[in-house]
Amino acid sequence: MSGARTPRRAMRFDGLWRNPDFVKLWAGETVSIFGSLISRTALPFTAILVLDAGPAEIAVLGVADIGPAIVAGLFAGVWVDRLPRRPIMIAADLGRAALLVSIPLAYALDGLRIEQLYVVAFLTGILTMFFDVAYMSYLPSLVRKGELLEGNSKLAASASVAEVGAFSAAGWLVQLLSGPAAVLIDAATFLVSAVFVGSIRKPEPARAPVEDRESMVREAAAGVRTIAGNPVLRTLAGTGVMEAFFLRIYGTVVLLFMTRELGFGTGVLGLIFAVGGVSSLLGALVAGRATERLGIGIALPLGLALMGVSMLFVPLAQGATLLAATFLIAQQVVGDGAFTVYDIGSVSVRQTITPERVMGRVTAGMRLSGLGGTLAGALVGGLLGETVGLRGTLVIASSGMLLAAVWLAVSPVRGLRGVIVSPEQPIPLVAEIEPVL
Repeated sequence: MSGARTPRRAMRFDGLWRNPDFVKLWAGETVSIFGSLISRTALPFTAILVLDAGPAEIAVLGVADIGPAIVAGLFAGVWVDRLPRRPIMIAADLGRAALLVSIPLAYALDGLRIEQLYVVAFLTGILTMFFDVAYMSYLPSLVRKGELLEGNSKLAASASVAEVGAFSAAGWLVQLLSGPAAVLIDAATFLVSAVFVGSIRKPEPARAPVEDRESMVREAAAGVRTIAGNPVLRTLAGTGVMEAFFLRIYGTVVLLFMTRELGFGTGVLGLIFAVGGVSSLLGALVAGRATERLGIGIALPLGLALMGVSMLFVPLAQGATLLAATFLIAQQVVGDGAFTVYDIGSVSVRQTITPERVMGRVTAGMRLSGLGGTLAGALVGGLLGETVGLRGTLVIASSGMLLAAVWLAVSPVRGLRGVIVSPEQPIPLVAEIEPVL
């Protein structure tokens, strides 16, 4: 039996390295994620340290990033289903690079203002929505459905490695060079990503003829109906709203809490955040095995529950002490890996059961629901940070994540046994799931 099992494992974890187009997509996405994670740290630190921003301004910065993406979301899905997806990704990469370059340029000319950060966040939010919808919809056309879990796991694993390097570098880059200089690195990575994506050669599936298209609104509504009419997709969308809402509340105040109330420097925090990358990498490596052994119905809510528990570690910290650093590291170790298992599983289920012809619209609808939760969380996070304090806000957000895990555990997803892992060894869903168009 052990001899029969070995080829399956080799195919599951090594097979896509033999797919040159997947490798190009993987390489471009990995480089882009490295830069994006630097910006994720550098932009708020630029606002906090260079422009002296407070909780309300950090919340507005988050809203500026999310709001336009919500408006463009469903229509982005329509265009991704109408047009070739690779050119959309390349255009989004080039546009984001140009926008980010404006930040270090303005800083060098002593003209950087918080309003410019809002504008850059606004426009990059729209482009990121188009890129993400196209990217998630593009992967199923490069690999077989049975390889989706492997592909998502490999992409998540490389993202975790990028996280280790990016967060450990970002804090020191901000501390030694400045936030705007770190943002410049992100701009360069988008250019590299565009080159890799542009080198992919596999033809995309044919799109519907122009004469068969309906109005933008009617086509967008088809994606919404597919999600609303499918109990699994509907549950995943609702869970995405909840976890995004509480994560953004948490994210709105956590840097302020760590720097101002605890007193940690950005370099030390960058190293602590890098631990989360190691945890995420481990989560990506075990996601397939966890899904097989536990089943999706258990693996997904368990991942969210562990994330919620880990988030409670941070408000327990007091001062810039070794014990406080231990609490922060514990959050990264427990939470990031568990959340990665949840994320890989939920995306793989969605990609497996969604027809290719509506993949962009369903992906956009899922992204839109999550962004709606994120937008609300940014607003609520800023309000709570100003009223109940930073520590109290972290406790509220952590408790909310545990609530999301409980909700998912009692939803229709609990009946799912797993997803297809490989063409040779499918792990079936509890029932055949058909889209509603």
